[in-house]
Amino acid sequence: MAERMIEANGVELCTEPFGDPGDPPVLLVMGVGASMMWWEEGFCRRLAAEGRYVIRYDHRDTGRSTTYEPVHPGYTADDLIDDAVGVLGAYGIAAAHLVGVSAGGAFAQLLALDYPDRVLSLVLVSTSPALPDGRHLPPPAEEFGRFASTAQVNWSDADSVTDYVVDYTRLLAGGRRSFDEAAARALVRSDVERARDFTAAQNHEAIADGERSRGPLSSISVPTLVIHGTADPMFPIGHGQALAQQIPGAALLPLDGAGHGVDRADWETIVRAVVEHTAIAEGESPDQSWSRPK
Repeated sequence: MAERMIEANGVELCTEPFGDPGDPPVLLVMGVGASMMWWEEGFCRRLAAEGRYVIRYDHRDTGRSTTYEPVHPGYTADDLIDDAVGVLGAYGIAAAHLVGVSAGGAFAQLLALDYPDRVLSLVLVSTSPALPDGRHLPPPAEEFGRFASTAQVNWSDADSVTDYVVDYTRLLAGGRRSFDEAAARALVRSDVERARDFTAAQNHEAIADGERSRGPLSSISVPTLVIHGTADPMFPIGHGQALAQQIPGAALLPLDGAGHGVDRADWETIVRAVVEHTAIAEGESPDQSWSRPK
């Protein structure tokens, strides 16, 4: 497959499909500040090989999609949600299974509330309830706050940005597993080199919340699977537990020792979980070699 530029909501978005368009569609929604490259090609191909039509895409201000003047994004979180719907429309897909990581998981939750007829199921990875319900959620790990307050980056210098993102990726890995710095640096470098304007990614830190009125997460009715690392420093696993409790019937799959994001060490587990979860949502017979978490 090859990258495909589409137009949605008045902007250009870079997308890439994997697999057979006749298979059940899975839309991958990345978190803020990250392009579709963080849904690594190997992961996408593994999922497509299991009979899923996989689509990844660059948010605005990442990768090869439309960029805005740095620190002045001309859009809100609601626009990013609408962009995901626009990707489905460009591919002629009425409804899809959504897999979202970090803020992408929050976008997926809100999309399920805003456009319930466009969502077949949800898989929410390393994320938190998109709408607060008043309960206490554990704060980020101390080292996360320390990094956020002390890390330095020169957004006009590609090497500085690369070093910063590699250090941030190491932090997000959680510290309980070995960190492959060479692989992380190669991914970050290719992402920076590929970007239309790598400085624009900082705009995601300034995105305003939308103003839509929504019901509670308990009104989400599609099958939902929450996947969460036990060593996530940004959203400790209590966030995943709370999310699974708020969405009716949601299952929780903890990943022992995993940090924040989709680690290569967890690809097989996550792919199998997504395949079985979407099979159940499609009314198919799931692979009995792996049991759905309770």
